[in-house]
Amino acid sequence: MSRRLIVVTGGLSQPSSTRLLSDRIADAVIAAIGARGESVDVDVVELRDLAGDLATMMTTHVPTPPLADVRDRVSRADGLIAVTPVFTASYSGLFKMFFDALDTDSLRGMPTIVAATAGTARHSLVLDHAMRPLFGFLNAVVVPTGIFAATEDFGGGEGSGEEGLSGRIRRAADELAALMVADTVGVDGYVTTTATRPRTSGNTVAGVSAGPGGSAFEVLLRSHLQ
Repeated sequence: MSRRLIVVTGGLSQPSSTRLLSDRIADAVIAAIGARGESVDVDVVELRDLAGDLATMMTTHVPTPPLADVRDRVSRADGLIAVTPVFTASYSGLFKMFFDALDTDSLRGMPTIVAATAGTARHSLVLDHAMRPLFGFLNAVVVPTGIFAATEDFGGGEGSGEEGLSGRIRRAADELAALMVADTVGVDGYVTTTATRPRTSGNTVAGVSAGPGGSAFEVLLRSHLQ
């Protein structure tokens, strides 16, 4: 089964360190999913190519055909990698415009890696102070490991081991792959539900949606007590 991975990269130059980091993360996810016996189709969206379309959307509230096509591709993806350069201690305006232009539920339940690039490591908190709140608001499922890369992290200065850039990329890729291929979650012997991306709105935990029987948490709790 082939999974669909969409990569949204907000680099403004060509080539850019943002696109370089995006490609490295995507390659790691491909390898992690391949190790689980599945394949993945990667779709890369360069936001610099949509700058005019996004400005039109912001002023007319009507997406242009190219933007409408990208919005549809995002909503159909099984996983997301979102990478932005840092501007004024936050994500770029173009990056924010794109996610403002999506439908409200486009990212609901979508496994997501957040990543950012900047000239100095002093901006590394952008992942927790700006990006996680944004994607939390959009109801995406952001993996625990975020990826920040300063200029010094590329090339020979990226460090070694699990805390170096390559190690963080591998760890985040494994976390995303586990969600995208719906590994079994929960405690062995109690919960056998698989974690698949919910395609409907509403409160969902580990693939169990709230319904007449109570909230998703209550459903899972009852399965532990039976």
